[in-house]
Amino acid sequence: MRAVLQRVTRAAVRVDGRVVGEIVPDLGAQGLLALVGVAPTDDDAAVAKMAAKIHGLRILDGERSAADTGAPILVISQFTLYGDTRKGRRPSWQGAAPGPVAEPLIEALVADLRGRGAEVATGVFGADMAVESVNDGPVTVLIDT
Repeated sequence: MRAVLQRVTRAAVRVDGRVVGEIVPDLGAQGLLALVGVAPTDDDAAVAKMAAKIHGLRILDGERSAADTGAPILVISQFTLYGDTRKGRRPSWQGAAPGPVAEPLIEALVADLRGRGAEVATGVFGADMAVESVNDGPVTVLIDT
């Protein structure tokens, strides 16, 4: 699994112009936007490792984590994180897991985060989504299991 994790002051995702997922931390607080891609070889162990890293990574103010603060998390599936641009001008998506493999793992990641006590909002798997965020800091971290 691979994720781009951003510290945000708010984030939302729209499908067909309708908000389907949103996090709005309390005034002055922060949340996390997690753009998550799945590889064909990922499994439950990768899900657990990614959930622990997202929940526990100390990138919020005061070197605290979502586990420490209760910061909300918006999880968006993003197969393009596995795009290969080494050859030519058109990315190859062969490094990304197909939908039937990726979707249950994204759902398992969300369930794992919720099981850890996180407030989690999501997008719609496979949909054309418009993601809005206010990156705080800016703080953006790449995570790869």
